[in-house]
Amino acid sequence: MITETLSPKAALKKYFGFSKFKGEQEAVVESILHGNNTFVIMPTGGGKSLCYQLPALMSSGTAIVVSPLIALMKNQVDAIRSVSDNDGVAHFLNSSLNKSEIQKVKEDVSAGITKLLYMAPESLTKQDYIDFLREAGISFFAIDEAHCISEWGHDFRPEYRRLRSIIEDIADAPVIALTATATEKVQQDIQKNLNMTDAQVFKASFNRPNLYYEVRPKKDVIREIIKFVRSMSGKSGIVYCLSRKKVEEVAEALRVNGVKALAYHAGMDANMRASNQDAFLNEEVDVIVATIAFGMGIDKPDVRYVVHHDIPKSIESYYQETGRAGRDGGEGYCLAFYSYKDIEKLEKFLQGKHVSEMEIGRQLLQEIVAYAETSVCRRKLILHYFGEYFDSDGCEDMCDNCRYPKEHFEGKKDIQMILNAVAESKERHKTRHIINILLGVESNEVKTYKDNLLKCFGCGVEKEEMFWNAAIRQAIIHGLLRKDIETYGILKLTDEGEAFRQKPVSFKLYKEQDYSDVDEVSDSNGRDMGRSSSDEALFSMLTTLRAEISSREGLPNYVIFQDPSLQEMAIQYPTTIEELTHITGVGMGKARKFGEPFVSLIAQYVSDNEIERPQDFVVKSVVNKSGLKVHIIQNIDRKVPLDDIASAKGKELEDVICEIEAIVGSGTRINIDYYINDMLDEEEQNDIYEYFMEAESDNIDAAYDEFEGDFTEEQLRLMRIKFMSEVAN
Repeated sequence: MITETLSPKAALKKYFGFSKFKGEQEAVVESILHGNNTFVIMPTGGGKSLCYQLPALMSSGTAIVVSPLIALMKNQVDAIRSVSDNDGVAHFLNSSLNKSEIQKVKEDVSAGITKLLYMAPESLTKQDYIDFLREAGISFFAIDEAHCISEWGHDFRPEYRRLRSIIEDIADAPVIALTATATEKVQQDIQKNLNMTDAQVFKASFNRPNLYYEVRPKKDVIREIIKFVRSMSGKSGIVYCLSRKKVEEVAEALRVNGVKALAYHAGMDANMRASNQDAFLNEEVDVIVATIAFGMGIDKPDVRYVVHHDIPKSIESYYQETGRAGRDGGEGYCLAFYSYKDIEKLEKFLQGKHVSEMEIGRQLLQEIVAYAETSVCRRKLILHYFGEYFDSDGCEDMCDNCRYPKEHFEGKKDIQMILNAVAESKERHKTRHIINILLGVESNEVKTYKDNLLKCFGCGVEKEEMFWNAAIRQAIIHGLLRKDIETYGILKLTDEGEAFRQKPVSFKLYKEQDYSDVDEVSDSNGRDMGRSSSDEALFSMLTTLRAEISSREGLPNYVIFQDPSLQEMAIQYPTTIEELTHITGVGMGKARKFGEPFVSLIAQYVSDNEIERPQDFVVKSVVNKSGLKVHIIQNIDRKVPLDDIASAKGKELEDVICEIEAIVGSGTRINIDYYINDMLDEEEQNDIYEYFMEAESDNIDAAYDEFEGDFTEEQLRLMRIKFMSEVAN
């Protein structure tokens, strides 16, 4: 098999210019050169590619590299060609090639010129290619991204399950499987499916000491991303989003705010994707915004940060995506924005799938929730997930929880309660059931197992569900409990857990972060509505001014400016009409009608108190291109019924009413009398109109109660639109 007479070290120097191997690379290369099946688990940036590239260059015949990432194929082929004087040394064979290009690849392989042939698993299943490769001399097969074989992997692909039979059909050659993320369960699945249980296994540490991990509450996220990216000016970064639409939105928001950014997702044509990737690799742009679901395969060593607009569906996904940062050992900042609503969205994607797939998906989501919400060392939690022990002292403040420690307290009794509940209920339940036992919740499942009769039932009723969730996670991380993977997360006591139960010792419990109120609370322009505490003295002055104008004009306070708008004025200190329009709930119409005395008061207050205003960071809004607003206004002018306007756009009436409320709230006057007149007579309209004129707030629930249900919520909302349009705008 070996044709190169040089030693692996000498070949490394000859082909790649390196004088020494990294980690266990040399042992892996030796294993392949000796014809052994080889399994490599090595984190992103650890040098996996070289583990098969070097032995391929040293061997006779062609190595088949199976990779799911077409983008990565091109990247790696270019890299291999750069170390050879013959471009035929490496090729890829996939759906992007035309007939003449495919013929050229076949000629180079047949002539023995090609040492590495990259193929997608779908291409390898084509009979034409199988027949061709049978006649070629195959040195070995390399299965990259091997976690795709396992249903427990974060990126399971059914076509990977067929690889072993196809490989055996082509040639009797060794197999090297490589992955950057593999739990013990995934590792077993890969080896079993590829029929390589005899493989030599090389597992590197998953610790990336140069990466800094941080999770922030998901509030005003686009503004925060722009602010963060600006702080990393001139450095390369990747921003991951859950949907293609969000990718485009974030990329455009970055561009509007002066950041060189491009989008990258599966919905774009191949040429555009390749062009954007090359622009990123060639330093023409600083940021690529991409979907989580679509693997970019960008092998760029100096990516300095990875931002997650949405939390991924598993720790494996998160680890692999953050692993694109700092591959050269330099700075790598990993920032994720988290809201439990993202988890709920991901759970919806699981609906309708096979039961086992749903259970696996839910368990993987629970693990990423644990990561996002934990207050313990994030590095310790990640490494524990991959079966690696890590002392959090070794983090050296390279995660937000270690750099800014959270509150902790003695948890010996709490941990003992948990362990007792697991033991007394015979180690046959998941976290949710154990928490119900501790809280004394008589759920159907608890009653079915008669766990409501246990001695420990209700022993933890003084604490909340969130507390027990956090405590169970920390007991798992410290090795007192383990989750049984085969049964989708049933909790089992470890030997250490049983010892603790019998003889408890001190246990430091960290208070977990509460993300129950972190969902975005932004208006349509993405402006934050609750970012900071307001200047109470200024807020009081603004409230007094509003009361004076209200009295003079004979209007309710809320018609002029609502409290949230005044509170934001007391945070942002707008001193011009233009700046006032950046405040939540203040459009140009309202700013011109009521704004002058407010900005004058604020300007005087800022001057008198030498206030430094937070105007040094202004995010420009992206123009709404949906056309819905224009469509609604034009059709209202034509007096088209609102339900017809909704159906024409495939929307519900509720959606259109919400949009009209936003239009009116921003200061635009509209006239929907033609629609209201068909549902309410003049006297009924006057009653509701007078109510809103005298009410202290425009709350619809309060209005509904006042009229004791005589009017529907929809009727009241439409009348509020009429009132605000005529009086406030």
